Amino acid sequence: MQYRRLGRSGLQLSELSLGSWVTYHNQVDAGAAREMLAAAFDAGVNFFDNAEAYARGQSEVLMGQAFKALKWPRLNYVVSTKFFFGLDREGNGVNRRDTLNRKYLMQAIDGSLARMQLEHIDLVYCHRPDPNTPIDETVWAMSDMIRAGKALYWGTSEWSAADIRTAWDVAERHHLHKPLMEQPQYHLFHRQRVEREYADLYGDIGLGLTTWSPLASGLLTGKYRNGVPEGSRGAVKGMGFLVDGLTDVAKNEAVARLGELARELGTGVAQLAIAWCAKNPRVSTVIMGASKLEQLQSNLAALEALPKLTPEVMARIDKITLPLAL
Repeated sequence: MQYRRLGRSGLQLSELSLGSWVTYHNQVDAGAAREMLAAAFDAGVNFFDNAEAYARGQSEVLMGQAFKALKWPRLNYVVSTKFFFGLDREGNGVNRRDTLNRKYLMQAIDGSLARMQLEHIDLVYCHRPDPNTPIDETVWAMSDMIRAGKALYWGTSEWSAADIRTAWDVAERHHLHKPLMEQPQYHLFHRQRVEREYADLYGDIGLGLTTWSPLASGLLTGKYRNGVPEGSRGAVKGMGFLVDGLTDVAKNEAVARLGELARELGTGVAQLAIAWCAKNPRVSTVIMGASKLEQLQSNLAALEALPKLTPEVMARIDKITLPLAL
């Protein structure tokens, strides 16, 4: 496992990391969570991603229980959470969901700390932009969160380049803690934001990336070529919105061609897809998901595929996938 600096910070993250979206509480119980965290850690993974909204807080609870049971030194791992969607999806809790106002953010961090049984969270993200709250208010709140010692670094997830720049400028103007990292979707069929929209931000403000969905929610494993199999992410309750993309005929045909290339290289299509994401030097870490230990171990094998991605191989991958990419 290699380690990369997160943006312009001194913090180093493993090039592959483990996330909990969809899986924790829905597909992974406390015992399996502890087992997979331990296996990832033993393989050199030091970053574990979470969010307040995942399983309505239960994902944070499971991860926190696992950290406590594993008894790792706190300096040895990096953990994140994300705020915006909230936990209260019903009733009149208008300041409890879909917002980045100060009232919500100040209470959200306390809730996450309690669920994860931690004194601080290393990385906190604004999970989506909030057009109804002034960016100045959000920047002040996130900076105060760090100043209070409840978080160490803050960033954004799925924000536009323009909004990230605005937030950074607000922080610069008022001598506040600046947004350090962005967590965008990034895979072979979803490239534009990372490769084009954010291009100027890497040099100008030193933006780091912790990218998610390297397998396009499972599409890039090849398992959806004949529909949605039982036990897959597309079959999880509440994940029906993924199905159209997962069963896209043209993309599945491209995945089949990627599989042929992967076999030539002595690897699998999933490993090839994860390695492709890690090949981008702008990416600090690629967040993987896994619902079973063997799936995690298979994904970690992407490290063996990474050296095989020569310029010629990268060009062949582009020829297959670029015409279908967003």
